[in-house]
Order: sequence, then C-alpha cells, then structure tokens
Amino acid sequence: MSEPRLHTLQVNGITMRVAEQGSGPLVIFCHGWPESWYSWKHQMAALAAAGWRAVAPDMRGYGGTDAPAEVDQYTLLHLVGDMVDLVQALGEREAVVVGHDWGAPVAWHCALLRPDLFRAVVGMSVPYTPPARIDLLTSLSRQGIDDFYMQYFQAPGVAEAEFERDVDATVRRIQFSSSGDAPERASFGRVDFDRGFLAGTVDPETLPSWLTEADLAHYAGEFRRAGFRGGLNWYRNLRRNRELLMPWRGCPVRQPSMFIAGSRDGVMKFPASKKQIEAFATTLPGMRGCHIVDGAGHWIQRERAAQVNALLLGFLRGL
Repeated sequence: MSEPRLHTLQVNGITMRVAEQGSGPLVIFCHGWPESWYSWKHQMAALAAAGWRAVAPDMRGYGGTDAPAEVDQYTLLHLVGDMVDLVQALGEREAVVVGHDWGAPVAWHCALLRPDLFRAVVGMSVPYTPPARIDLLTSLSRQGIDDFYMQYFQAPGVAEAEFERDVDATVRRIQFSSSGDAPERASFGRVDFDRGFLAGTVDPETLPSWLTEADLAHYAGEFRRAGFRGGLNWYRNLRRNRELLMPWRGCPVRQPSMFIAGSRDGVMKFPASKKQIEAFATTLPGMRGCHIVDGAGHWIQRERAAQVNALLLGFLRGL
C-alpha cells in the first residue's frame, strides 16, 4: 500500500493541506489538539486497503493549513464549514466523518448540521452532547472551578509562550502524559496557572511502542513551524459556539454512529462524560456501538490502532 498523498485545496476561504489514500466511498478524519493529519495514518492505511477513500486534513490552524489570526475564525460553524466544503472540493456528494478529541465535536456537529452530506459519524474520546443552554466555561465558574486547562488556554499568548519555549519537550510530555502508559493522575485537567500546563505532565524516560521518535519529530516539526495559537483558538470559542448553536439546542444526531474511547482517557474522568454516554440512546438514536477499550488512554487510534481499525471497518461495512 502506497503512502498517503499530500496536496492542498482551497476550502471555505482558506488553503487546506490534506492527506489522501485509497479510492472508494469517502471517509474524512478530523484530528484534535495538539495533532495533525498524521494521527490517522494507521486508519488511513487500513481503510484504503479495504476499498475506502480516506482523507485526513490538517484542521484549521494546524500544520500545512492556514491559521487565521482572528480568534473568532475558529468557531464550530467555521470548522464544520471547512468539512462541508472539503467534501465538495474532493468532488464527492457525501462522506462518513470520523473525529478524535476536538475533532470529535467537529464530526458530531457535521452530522448534526448537515445530515444530507454526512451519512454516518464516529467520535473518539469526546462523547456527543447536544448544544446546551450553558457553555462549559460558565458551568465551570458556577461550580467554583477556576484551574481547568481550558480556562488556562483562554488568555491569548499565555499557553503559546509556554508550549513554544521547548516544542520537542511539549509534544513529548503531552503525548505521553495523556496516554494509557502514563502514571495515573488524580486531578486530570487541573492546572497551576503560575507553574503552567506542563508542570502537571511527565517526561518519559522511554517511549511506549505506539509512540516513536519519528512520530514525535513529525509533530514537533509541525508545531515548530506553525505554532500553537491556531489550535488553542478553538478553545477560545467555547462561549461563542454556544451562542451560535442555540437553534440546535437539544437536537440528537440520528445517522448511524459509533463511539470509541480508552478506559484511561482523562476525558472519561470529566464529570459530564458518564452522563453523556448514558444519554446516547436519546442523543444518538442511530448508535451502533459504544466501545471503551480497557487500558487505553487518550490517543486511542494510535495506542490501539489494530482494534480501532477493526471497529471502524466493521461499522463502515454495516452501513
């Protein structure tokens, strides 16, 4: 099987770099923070070999894709709009959309907002929750929480300065510390603002088998060139997203859907995650599988590539 082909397309007013492999029905992969198209290389190869057209873009603000300077250019409507226009730029009329981490809300909302284009959806790590009356930042404040990492990311320039001081160490620490191979953390997501985000992470002495030096070099090279601001700007639209998505408040996603996460993924420790998963019968009435993979961490599609590939192919063949 050949390697993915990298090329650029004009999409929704920006230049987007996409990786493409295989031919057949279209599957679009949306990565999260802080990653790139490269996070999906195992899934792309498996799907291409099985007769699918796998396409993974560098999402808005990442890698070889444009990173607009304005914070308000990173709302979920912009991100969904990018995927809508990408389907059309690829000459297709429909797609299955798959997302991980921040890419999962993008995928869920692609399915919610454009069911005519996105015929099925798979989310990894972040469960679907319909647009709500209260945004996450306001909810945290009402609970008296003021040290969550998403709050630390709000002030432009603060997290950027920390992460860009030593990009190699940043990438290595975040990748390892959010994985199932890292020591258990009692307070996942909490940050001492004076010490910074990375103070709560671990710098591994040795890398787990799924994370190679070549992988780390790829991610570090991308962020050394493009910086971290684009991806962090996604977090700076949490309140704006709630305002824009209010017309869809409480709406379910009805297309065929699947959810995959690791049992040691920190997102599974978020207070809302358990309730969101328990609500899938109502919020995702087309659900065809909810899979919590024992021992895996946040980077589920890389930590358990073979298992995720099998689940994806089973889901796609059942459509």
